Amino acid sequence: MNSDLTIDHLNKLPQEEFTRVLADIFEHSSWIPERAWQVRPFKNTDHLHKSMVNIVEHAKLDEKLSLLCAHPQLAGKEAKSGTLTSSSTEEQSAANLNSLDRNEMDEITRLNAFYIERHGFPFIIAVKNHDKPGIFSEFRRRANNAPELEFDTALAQVAMIARFRLDALIEVA
Repeated sequence: MNSDLTIDHLNKLPQEEFTRVLADIFEHSSWIPERAWQVRPFKNTDHLHKSMVNIVEHAKLDEKLSLLCAHPQLAGKEAKSGTLTSSSTEEQSAANLNSLDRNEMDEITRLNAFYIERHGFPFIIAVKNHDKPGIFSEFRRRANNAPELEFDTALAQVAMIARFRLDALIEVA
């Protein structure tokens, strides 16, 4: 669902407001829109998204890891305590991750623990591209990936999530 926010309006915002408006596009990582402000003016949402992804691609390794670690576990402690961002709550709920049965909850808890131990950051998937069985299938498949492959895969998923969030936020002219 698009808002009344347009790319033209974003282009005119001062850096602090631009950063605030786009702060949740990349989970708890406002440094990305803060840097993207320098690239204005954006022609369209594609240009904004590509610019932000480019910032991530050229970020330091510790910044990339921090970005990945800012993401919540699927159906994890943030979901249980109600501390997910509104975007993450909506995304996980739409995938029915808020209504897992006991076996599913046990499995996702085990997968979350194994994945974080192996990779050093939470499993990240653009849930809008999958149904609940597909999410579990991808989680099982990717959990054993080589850490360097999974790092790149997780960053690609973050970029997809950011695109979905931008599309929901910005009105297409």
